Amino acid sequence: MKRCIFLLFLWLVVSGAIYADEVTFKASAPQSVVMGEQFRLTYTVNAEGKDLRVQGMPDFDVLMGPAQSTSHSTSYVNGKVSSETTITYTYILMPKKEGTFSIAPATIKVKNATYTSNGLSIKVLPPDKSGKTTAERAQESSATISNDDFFVRMIVSKRNVYEQEGFLVTFKLYAARPCGLTSVKFPEFEGFLVQEVELPQEKQWVQDRYKDRNYFTVDLKQCVLYPQRSGELTIGKGTYDAVIRVSTPQKARSIFDDFFDSYREVQKTLVSQPATIQVEPLPSGKPASFSGAVGNFTMTASISTDHVKANEAVTVKVNISGNGNLKMVKNPEVKFPNDFDIYDPKVESDTKTTAAGVSGSKHIEYMAIPRYNGDFEISAVQFSYFDVKSKTYKTLTSEAFKLHVEKGEEGSGSVPVVSNYSNKEQVKYLGQDIRFLKTKGIHFINKREVMFFGTAMYVMAYIVPLILFVVFFVVYRKQIKENSDLARVRTKKANKIAVKRLKNAGKLMQANQKEAFYEEVLRALWGYLSDKLNIPPADLTKDNVEAELAKYGVDESLTKEFMDILNTCEFARYAPSQASDAMDKLYAMTVDAIGKMENTIKK
Repeated sequence: MKRCIFLLFLWLVVSGAIYADEVTFKASAPQSVVMGEQFRLTYTVNAEGKDLRVQGMPDFDVLMGPAQSTSHSTSYVNGKVSSETTITYTYILMPKKEGTFSIAPATIKVKNATYTSNGLSIKVLPPDKSGKTTAERAQESSATISNDDFFVRMIVSKRNVYEQEGFLVTFKLYAARPCGLTSVKFPEFEGFLVQEVELPQEKQWVQDRYKDRNYFTVDLKQCVLYPQRSGELTIGKGTYDAVIRVSTPQKARSIFDDFFDSYREVQKTLVSQPATIQVEPLPSGKPASFSGAVGNFTMTASISTDHVKANEAVTVKVNISGNGNLKMVKNPEVKFPNDFDIYDPKVESDTKTTAAGVSGSKHIEYMAIPRYNGDFEISAVQFSYFDVKSKTYKTLTSEAFKLHVEKGEEGSGSVPVVSNYSNKEQVKYLGQDIRFLKTKGIHFINKREVMFFGTAMYVMAYIVPLILFVVFFVVYRKQIKENSDLARVRTKKANKIAVKRLKNAGKLMQANQKEAFYEEVLRALWGYLSDKLNIPPADLTKDNVEAELAKYGVDESLTKEFMDILNTCEFARYAPSQASDAMDKLYAMTVDAIGKMENTIKK
């Protein structure tokens, strides 16, 4: 008996917990209303509730409520019947004054448990300058639609920014009454890295005020832009085809015409005006560890262990988090001792784009394998960024890591398992890549048994190599001289290699492989500059390329053309869809730029 009572009690507790988890209590109201107009405030709970408690609303007059309504729904899924009861409490409110006001959360009881709703913020707008309510303006007819009735604004949060500093761009539709769009063409963001803000799929009309007039508004697109070069950058205009429903009054021909209105649809093209952004270059005095990060960041670094054996892997983990151009942040350098085998870092990013910018974190794992035993030190990790608020460079520094490496087991043949690291073609068997001296199976021969010194063969062994050396030196001295100048060889072959890569890019363009095309053009340009200027690929940056080209007397317009092509290729994957002839245009620009550079730099 006691056992049955206990099981019944346990069932009630578990079912009550499950029931409690399914209960939702939500408040809803318009985001904005107009002064003098009524609006509804509703509280919805999906269970039988009682004792609704709504806190005071001193900024609003309660005209009616709460009016309670109940609805039931039943569903049959996979042989199971489930039912749900929804209770809605409705208030009719009228604002007392203009401004932004809050409605505190309400509470309700369901099965002896108390639930709290969400709070609300409501913006009260001034009345329209025409004196008409929003509903009256939405119903009025018009033979011609004014540009003041329907338009699209491109709202830019900042007009003066630093290079790589993010700012928000919002495309908002303003309408005297709700309408639909049949075609949308947003402007291209040339010179910017684009990170789009995810908006709800079902867009809601919200009332807003602009130039002393109230409109129905909806956000069409929001994106965060990061300028990739300094100077004046222009965001072009966009075009939007709208379908507007307009009532057409006509003379009544029967009694039924008084009850039905006649409508017609009007096509109108809306245009958002362009905007010019002034981009300032980053100030001088960049730290050595600065690699283009702009925003506000934090960094932590840790090591997997401080005590290992030779040939065992050790990992240094670096985590960078914050708000800014996080996707463009380069990995900080971790300096391992010379006797370590180093592998490419493993990178994982977790970012989110909102109206406040791109925020999140970037996790980097550096793996290395020590070959020899001893005590080593891994230098402190440094990461620098430009703080826009203080307009200064800031450097984050971790602590240095001490690592004690013990002698590994000889002849064990054990090799650490390495995955997700790829800068080595294969992980070698450490300890087997060195040939040791033989101590067994050696046979010594008396030097008298083999007498070579003083014989004719001994003399010829000196004379013949000398004669051959002189002959080869005379015949091939010119080739030897030219081949010894590796920089000259690379410079001569720069154009030939670039043309070969551009042919591959042309094939990718014909196949409409966009990402692969831009990567191949980018590889051709960087390879050409590396060979032409005799700069190792690892040391190539836009800054030292511009400085080196200036030394050779290259015209600034040609240098800018090269930089524009590089920027377009690097950020094409983040940009919105471009026109079909964009790749053709870029390909022609690249071929033309390399041809001009060949005529300018002649070696």
